[in-house]
Amino acid sequence: MVLEFPLFTAGDVLKATGGVLLSGDGGDCFYGITTDSRKVNPGDLFVALEGEKYDGHDFLEKASRQGAAGLLVHDKSANPHMTGQNGKITVIQVADTLQALGDLARNYRKRFPIPVIGLTGSSGKTTTKEMMAAIIGRRKTILATEGNLNNLIGLPQMIFRLTKDFELAIFEMGTNCPGEIRRLTQIAAPDIGLITNIGPAHLAGFGSMDGVREEKGSLFFNMAPSGTAVVNVDDEAVRIAAEKWTGKRITYGMGIDADVTARDIEKNGIRGMRFNLIIGDKSNKIEMKTVGVHNVYNALAAAAASWAAGVDCKAIAEGLSEFRPVPGRMQMIKLQNCVHVLDDSYNANPASVREALMTLKDLKNNHNGYVFLGDMLELGSSAEEMHRKIGILMATIGINALFLKGEFSLITAAGAREGGMPEQNIFLLSPDEDGMAFLKNNLKKGDWILVKGSRRMKMEKIVDQICFIFGRDKNETKNGTMAH
Repeated sequence: MVLEFPLFTAGDVLKATGGVLLSGDGGDCFYGITTDSRKVNPGDLFVALEGEKYDGHDFLEKASRQGAAGLLVHDKSANPHMTGQNGKITVIQVADTLQALGDLARNYRKRFPIPVIGLTGSSGKTTTKEMMAAIIGRRKTILATEGNLNNLIGLPQMIFRLTKDFELAIFEMGTNCPGEIRRLTQIAAPDIGLITNIGPAHLAGFGSMDGVREEKGSLFFNMAPSGTAVVNVDDEAVRIAAEKWTGKRITYGMGIDADVTARDIEKNGIRGMRFNLIIGDKSNKIEMKTVGVHNVYNALAAAAASWAAGVDCKAIAEGLSEFRPVPGRMQMIKLQNCVHVLDDSYNANPASVREALMTLKDLKNNHNGYVFLGDMLELGSSAEEMHRKIGILMATIGINALFLKGEFSLITAAGAREGGMPEQNIFLLSPDEDGMAFLKNNLKKGDWILVKGSRRMKMEKIVDQICFIFGRDKNETKNGTMAH
């Protein structure tokens, strides 16, 4: 469907990107921006990106046939005389189409004088974003990052969805190589910046924890001086990253000096977490339907950022109480045999795996606990040692059986044996061994199964398999929390 008003004219594109008009007229209009030739709508500007496995320039003819009104290219061989559904097509050449995509998004973002919250972190980004959406969405019409649209291609796509109807935007920012957060911050121009935590994630791209801290910290360094930094004062790396920030800040953590903090934290089993949320001099009782102390930190982060955006304490408390877990992120699933699955399959790094394991330990209590663990990826030279330590941890917290997937499985298994886990309780997953036979013979009422691994390990397929074989409890609500 063509929008009533264009996002850009060709003249706008030329001005924002410094491009050269090869074909068409400066007054030509574009009603949408796309980087996928399969999703071109009539009137779109197709941006030809070049990736490791594809080159958008190979699909220029296809995009034009599907109705693209313009092509943004950096390949000099692009045909400036290409025709679309309505005759000659506009072709604009730039030095770098990915850079130009970001330039267009930054230009478009500036048209909307609304608050923008930008957040990054080694773990907890998506859950914190969804908590903020649950809070701020009670008072304002918001746009929040969907799915994995948090990189140099996805963030512009989210920004292009802005309209005059939105009162606030929340943009998640991910990274796996130096410079991405700086660029994403420049594009989104956040008024409020939040770093949830800084841990050993994507070490292959950053080389060291110092490199991770520098990358994540660039969110603060590249915000406007008039912005507000939301600082996790319990995370030393975040504190260091925020040292050079001279603008306004709001702090959160468990200490008495934090602006936003939690008191009287109680673990409420499968019902979630209970605590007193303290914001300034006001206190509210929170009962969250999600488990794990790390989710209390996510709640504090969301509360602090929402407070920075001007949301009142009552709405913050109500939003947190109504928040439900995001699928694949500490989502509890009850099976028909009264066993619970803790689905944390979306992603994994050493810190988030430790958090998930400690949460499993609390939840299983005196029952048995089983873990399906896929590799933690992008850890560089630290990968083997970190997998070994996770193996040791699983043995020491009393995991009854371990099912491993990936090239580091043998390393994790060695760590588990080192920690005291019997050899016969450690399984390497393969086409011939999926762990289901063991579960059928050993699962008992009250037991727990944790499924976790990095995104490329596709551990969600194991969750689906478990649910198919054992069946979801019929009384389970649609969002994955249990009825009591």
